[in-house]
Amino acid sequence: ANIKFVGSHCGVSIGQDGGSQMGLEDIALFRAIPDSIVLYPADHVAMEKLSACAIEHSGIVYMRTTRGTSVPLYRPNQKFVIGGSHTLKSSPKDMVTIVAAGVTLHEALKAHAELKKQNISARVIDLYSIKPLDVATLKKAATETRAVIVAEDHYPAGGIGEAVAIALSGHKTPVISLTVTKLPMSGAPTELLAYEGIDAAAIVRATSQYAR
Repeated sequence: ANIKFVGSHCGVSIGQDGGSQMGLEDIALFRAIPDSIVLYPADHVAMEKLSACAIEHSGIVYMRTTRGTSVPLYRPNQKFVIGGSHTLKSSPKDMVTIVAAGVTLHEALKAHAELKKQNISARVIDLYSIKPLDVATLKKAATETRAVIVAEDHYPAGGIGEAVAIALSGHKTPVISLTVTKLPMSGAPTELLAYEGIDAAAIVRATSQYAR
């Protein structure tokens, strides 16, 4: 079927609406469909570009969107492709790779800024195409850094961390998944991201273990 789906109330980051309104298994559901495409933009530019990609693609596409406001990350001329990713922060001295998409990408960038203060160099990858993955970029990161930390606003089963772990199954580099593991509740988005251990502070803690 040539049909496009858009999910707008995804993850604990929708906040005050409470657990009954939070889509936390949507990525898993759409990843499981044969030949499906799963996209997760992190700002308005990515949303516009990936919407065009979805329209041009013939088949089932699911796009996970963020309900709240977000800081722009990309310039209007940035290119996006199905099966791609963007490495937003990198250096030859990167110790750990942080992989995120959507809401947690913004948390990953906050974590990067804090880690820099601690003289810890981290690579940050925007994995906006969750299915198919940019396997080449992930393998390169796994080869060049000590660990891959995946942060996502989704349950562990069928999520981004699981997809990355499968893609890197032939590497010795560990893949650590920060996911929603507690039954979510109502609260401010920042409170819930911290409660589930997927905010910037949690990413800093996980990264620090592999950067010393």
